[in-house]
Amino acid sequence: MVRGLLGKKLGMTQIFDKDGNIIPVTVVEAGPCCVLGLQEAPQKKVKLGFGDGVESRMRKSELGFFKKNGVKPLKLMREFEADDVKDCQIGQFIKADLFRPGDFVDVTGTSIGKGFQGGMKRWGWSGGPSGHGSMHHRRIGSVCSSTEPSRVWKGRTMPGHMGMDRVTIQGLRIMDVDVEKNLLLIKGAVPGHKRAYLMINKSKKRAFKSLDEKKAAAAVSRNPLKQSKQKAKGKA
Repeated sequence: MVRGLLGKKLGMTQIFDKDGNIIPVTVVEAGPCCVLGLQEAPQKKVKLGFGDGVESRMRKSELGFFKKNGVKPLKLMREFEADDVKDCQIGQFIKADLFRPGDFVDVTGTSIGKGFQGGMKRWGWSGGPSGHGSMHHRRIGSVCSSTEPSRVWKGRTMPGHMGMDRVTIQGLRIMDVDVEKNLLLIKGAVPGHKRAYLMINKSKKRAFKSLDEKKAAAAVSRNPLKQSKQKAKGKA
């Protein structure tokens, strides 16, 4: 089966667990995604489509592709890894029930664009002296030496365009799944603005863990020598 879905970020809210603790979650509309292509070699992959497309904004080659597969035009198409492609058929719809509460996922999206920003906001510089005589509160300062190497080293942090990058947040946990509305409640924040498109993949690093399972308390080791001293003082 395919290991991921396409989705749309709807916004953030909060829920309560059984103990009454507040958990911030992101609501994601995951699917239904239509299967558009299957690949068995060299790697098993499934091409999925999501969102209603506008025919007037598509190329003729794209419209022909959808017509050949017998599906309506879709806005977004991406490939996902699959354990096996035998269970998938072209034209089949995969819904949010692919995931279950307790699964860990890796969410990929485009971060929010923040325009041109200075080094303090973009890279977290500490800034220059804050006294009135200083003229370098937030300025960039020196970027290289003049004689050697007479150029700016590659990778130098400088002001520039911030955001609009492809970002993947790993190890986010699914707290709840609404199969009827195709909604996922993912603990924490995910990249992108509201209504931004996302790729939700099952995590390769973290396995399923039930939400009812609690972390066992670590055994506290006690120093017998220290205990004997406290007992001698009458504290134990």
